[in-house]
Amino acid sequence: MSVSPVQRLALAAVLPLLIAAAPAKSPKPARAAPTAQTLATGGALKPDQAGVHIEHVDLSIEVFPRRKAIAGEAVLALRADRELPVIVLDLDRELAVSAVSLDGRELSSSAWRNPDGRLSITPSAPIPAGHTTAVRIRYAGVPVEAKRAPWDGGFVWTRTPDGRPWIATAVQGEGCDLFWPCIDHPTGEPDLVDLRITVPAGLSAPSGGILIDVAEAGDGRRTFHWRMKTPNTYAVALNIGPYVHLTAAYRSRFGDSFPIEFWAIEGNEAKGRNLLGQFAPMLDFYEAMIGPYPFRSEKMGAVETPHLGMEHQTLNAYGAGYAQEIYGFDWLLNHELAHEWFGNQMTNVDWDDMWLHEAFGTYMQPLYSQWLHGDMEYMVRLNEMRVKSFNRFPIVSGKPMEEEAVYDAKIGPGTDIYYKGANMLHSLRALIGDEAFFKATRVLVYGRPDPRPGNFAPRYAVTADFIKAVNEATGADYGWFFDAYLRHAELPDLVETREGEDLVLAWKSPTGRFPMPVEVKVGGKVITLPMADGTGRVKVGDVAPVIVDPASKILRRQPYLEAYHAWKTARDAAAKAPPAKPRK
Repeated sequence: MSVSPVQRLALAAVLPLLIAAAPAKSPKPARAAPTAQTLATGGALKPDQAGVHIEHVDLSIEVFPRRKAIAGEAVLALRADRELPVIVLDLDRELAVSAVSLDGRELSSSAWRNPDGRLSITPSAPIPAGHTTAVRIRYAGVPVEAKRAPWDGGFVWTRTPDGRPWIATAVQGEGCDLFWPCIDHPTGEPDLVDLRITVPAGLSAPSGGILIDVAEAGDGRRTFHWRMKTPNTYAVALNIGPYVHLTAAYRSRFGDSFPIEFWAIEGNEAKGRNLLGQFAPMLDFYEAMIGPYPFRSEKMGAVETPHLGMEHQTLNAYGAGYAQEIYGFDWLLNHELAHEWFGNQMTNVDWDDMWLHEAFGTYMQPLYSQWLHGDMEYMVRLNEMRVKSFNRFPIVSGKPMEEEAVYDAKIGPGTDIYYKGANMLHSLRALIGDEAFFKATRVLVYGRPDPRPGNFAPRYAVTADFIKAVNEATGADYGWFFDAYLRHAELPDLVETREGEDLVLAWKSPTGRFPMPVEVKVGGKVITLPMADGTGRVKVGDVAPVIVDPASKILRRQPYLEAYHAWKTARDAAAKAPPAKPRK
């Protein structure tokens, strides 16, 4: 087999100890606040990073819990799809760079600089188009510490109940540059990552992909070597603690089998085994409804973490505390597993299309409830989500977006990409039927309607790809549907009036045309109004009951929910207000 530039450098010598372990009483190093450049992730891909493809990352990191510090060495094989006068990578400037080399030749310090979190490296001559060069970067420092992971990015430094270190990374919000040099953009996925994590004695370091080996590193330390294919940039993750490795084999409906595993903190083995027991039925659901598990050549796994969770490819972070639920399965495990299809196999090109990850990932929990127990729990879950939708900003803006602008409900759609998006998918499924809905979904995820193990590869997608898949699956144009639900904040409003014995319905939508059919239950009979021109009428007389959309198929404006939100907002504000001072 061929050897990449990264592998040649990695094999040249065993990585030496990067920095000496600190004494127990050493002071904690201070660090400056992260720059705006480091805190931002996504947006328009900067021109100086366009045309650069990361073929391979060989990343070695040693973790020092006492000082909350790391030391790292990254070797990146970068393919230049255009001439590159300068190599630009993202790396937090507080992780001080000590050495940079290109293709084995160390550069002088004047050839690289990192004033704001964009590490610029100037080669002696421009890198020609079509050439792959190996960039080696050594760095060390105190990484950003997460204040409230996983909603903010960084390292989580905590301890298990018996006092041993328990560490994790969760960097979706602020990006991979919080602890390794990368292209901090959804399209910056490397083809292959070798991740070597060196940890103190008594700790393990599970991560994504396949475990290549565990090597002794001296003084009881061990180095865990993982290899993963095409991970999202934020799926390169560290998990460190006193773990117990629980394993089983999953036999797929496609006739093959692959490993499933859970890494539980010591003392939680029994709970961990119970959770591991949920893996196989969930996998069978996803493989039946969507298609083959995408990473069967590696594993399907999860790891107990000190934060809630994150979709770290093939080893999802799980921190729900093994809570029992009325629906009979662990919602967090199911949600993060959904992202192996919606997020890891299919990745959005831009954060503006993040609903492709989160709406589908959220809709899978009601769908799994329906699969297990029927329609009652399916509808209850969807109603809970509908109440949590706020319709203040469009789900899709139509322009490149940074992560914060999408997830922050003060300036973007926030949780509407989850809950409103899930209810939109429910409405779409009811509108076009299961056959077309799941066919379009498979095309979105796999790029083809007939996925089987071995006939697809990870892919990127945008909103327009799913709209096209829906139109092709149905033979009709459903652009009006997506315009209304994705590109406008307010929901379509179904106006009801009475004219004599007739009930008259009319759609009021910010998009204008909205030909959504509506069912009306008149007594014991359900009548479908085509609403081709946005209006319809049905004779009801004095029959009771008359119920519009009796099966709750359509996501639409409901004034009573708006009234509830207004009441709740006022109640919460009053509860937070300081007590009034008594009058003298």
